[in-house]
Amino acid sequence: MSTGVSVTDEVIEAFNNFKLKRDPHKCRFFTYKMSDDKKNIELDSTGDLDKSYEDFCEALPEDDCRYGLIDLEFQTDDGRPTSKIVFIAWNPDTAPIRSKMLYSGSKEALKRVLVGVGIHLNATDSSELDYETSILPAVKKFA
Repeated sequence: MSTGVSVTDEVIEAFNNFKLKRDPHKCRFFTYKMSDDKKNIELDSTGDLDKSYEDFCEALPEDDCRYGLIDLEFQTDDGRPTSKIVFIAWNPDTAPIRSKMLYSGSKEALKRVLVGVGIHLNATDSSELDYETSILPAVKKFA
């Protein structure tokens, strides 16, 4: 389903710099939101490199939708340190129906410009954002 929403150039440039770890986008995560006119996906917040996954979760509103992109560092099952860039669609059950529909229908527009991100997850409540029980096991499948 396409909603006609586009992605701002700022999002594309920030992602390309983030992926290559270039200034000024050497950071841990981004969150994205719909613009006020509901026609564009734009940057909402960023987290510096010293931020954690918990900080990323705190940047997601409890009762509205967002998209998130995080560089997760973890150890593989055989003990190797690694990192993966993970896209998370935050679509909480408590969000307004119109917002949930708009974010669900516009997700592909953002995923199309996030070239090279192979892990796409959806979360509808805080339990699905739990690092140990939900996120890490899903990410380790790709390590």
